[in-house]
Amino acid sequence: MFVVTADQIRSRRGPDRVPQALHALHHVPTPPVAGFERTVGDEVQGVLDKPEAVLEALMALLRDGPWRVGVGVGTVEQPLPASPRAGRGPAFIAARTAVEAAHSPATGGLAVRTEAAEAARQSALAESALLLWADLVRQRSAQGWAVCDLLDDGLTQREIAERLGISPSAVSQRVRAARWEHQRRAADLAAYHLQAAHDLAVGGIR
Repeated sequence: MFVVTADQIRSRRGPDRVPQALHALHHVPTPPVAGFERTVGDEVQGVLDKPEAVLEALMALLRDGPWRVGVGVGTVEQPLPASPRAGRGPAFIAARTAVEAAHSPATGGLAVRTEAAEAARQSALAESALLLWADLVRQRSAQGWAVCDLLDDGLTQREIAERLGISPSAVSQRVRAARWEHQRRAADLAAYHLQAAHDLAVGGIR
């Protein structure tokens, strides 16, 4: 399992962003195993079972605003309770370690951790891939988001041009500026290493 814990940055000096973040997280394509909810103060937490779901949750948080995010990889005690706050197991412990590590500038506000020594290398590789992916996402402009969202929905660039009322060449320029293809490849790489870390952490073979 993957436990994602997010801590709002500078929460004492700004508005409470938890309700807004929860709204975004509740509308990701892949539903979590245990839905995201406020755990304590300005933190939110959810449990997911697919690396693609982790990336969707991280994307929602990156778009929402300033969050430090920790991803814990490993097993959880079964049966898993409906509320993440009641969850136990190595993945929950690792998520706590990860979100604390995300406070370090070296992590870029995003960390992946596991309690399983055999999965540590893959977790570190997953974190590196996620940092590259997150940097691409954070640099995207509003115009870039508009185009990339439609690409993710399966529209062609010509269809996007018609939808937005701009030329196909303008769409192509925005796609390049948003580095959509680079982001997709980084996401694939991160998902691969997250799955590899998960398989090792739960005793599988990768």
